[in-house]
Amino acid sequence: MKVGDKVRFLNDVGGGTIAGFQGKDIVLVADADGFELPTLRKDVVVVETDEYNWVKKSVGPKKPAETADRPAPTSVKQALRVEDDAEEEETDIADKEVTFRPMAQERRGADAVNFFLAFVPVDIKQVTDTTFEAYLVNDCNYYLHFALLTCEGKARHLRHVGELEPNTKFFLEEIRRDQLETWERLVVQAIAYKRDKPFLAKQPVNVELRIDGTKFYKFHTFQPNDFFDDPALVYGIVLNDRPARSAVVDAEELRDAMLTPEPRQTTSPARISQLAAKQNRKAVLEVDLHAHELLDTMIGLHPKDILDYQLKIFRETMDAHLKERGTRIVFIHGKGEGVLRNAILKELRSRYPQCRYQDASFREYGYGATMVTL
Repeated sequence: MKVGDKVRFLNDVGGGTIAGFQGKDIVLVADADGFELPTLRKDVVVVETDEYNWVKKSVGPKKPAETADRPAPTSVKQALRVEDDAEEEETDIADKEVTFRPMAQERRGADAVNFFLAFVPVDIKQVTDTTFEAYLVNDCNYYLHFALLTCEGKARHLRHVGELEPNTKFFLEEIRRDQLETWERLVVQAIAYKRDKPFLAKQPVNVELRIDGTKFYKFHTFQPNDFFDDPALVYGIVLNDRPARSAVVDAEELRDAMLTPEPRQTTSPARISQLAAKQNRKAVLEVDLHAHELLDTMIGLHPKDILDYQLKIFRETMDAHLKERGTRIVFIHGKGEGVLRNAILKELRSRYPQCRYQDASFREYGYGATMVTL
């Protein structure tokens, strides 16, 4: 209490202003007429002061309309709005949606689209009873917007759709053995693009795959690979921007092609003999030994394994036509570092010394082919 504070009497009606003090326990209260009434300090209470640090206690709950930062409502509509605002809860900043999207991490030399479908056994030790996890693998610097469809006859069913970020794997689902039949024929469609930067356009992808369910019962089907710690069965959808060749043959189209008769040709026997002789002189058998032409996928294969397989195809071709004198075979091996070409020449000198060989036509093959005459 101090001089100037307004007080009220606790045990009597009325009050006044503190005019002074008499000792520690007596307060002189000046009433409205100016009379100073000595009163015990404990019998008065301060109701108004000019002390800035003094906070007046609230007698009851404060209504929203009485707050200093909100004016009192002047209508029923405003009063309802004030009540609605009072009931709104504050949103924690941790609950707000994250809209930031980090830029994709790119790898040097990974601008060619490489896209795979992979099956990973959940328990490789129990391969005959386990389930399988299906993944899509994006092994390039492009985003891939994909759709995976299953086939029933000519009908298509959308099974998965989404976006694959660059250099990532996308889990599709876990497959039981009784569901493998629905995965026998698949169609994978995709478009490639980059975000927030220019890029080279890629062709849209539309690839049909045949999934052989019998492979899922064989342990050696699942091989080590670059994408998973466990062995996996990996199908190439796009390899170095080139979509995989369709492994599905339409039965109706095949039947129509077999039943459609070829038009008859009315050519004299002498003309037929001339054409046959000319054809035999010019006939050249081409065999492309590039790895991507011979193998569905090169994942998990070492360079020596690929070279051994290419030489195996070379020997099988030579042995199959060895008795056909005069036949010319062009083996396309590519220029590269010359490893495959040198291996072919070594085979010709050691296994087929009776055959003549030379570089094939530079105009047609460049330096990447060898022609063998049986």
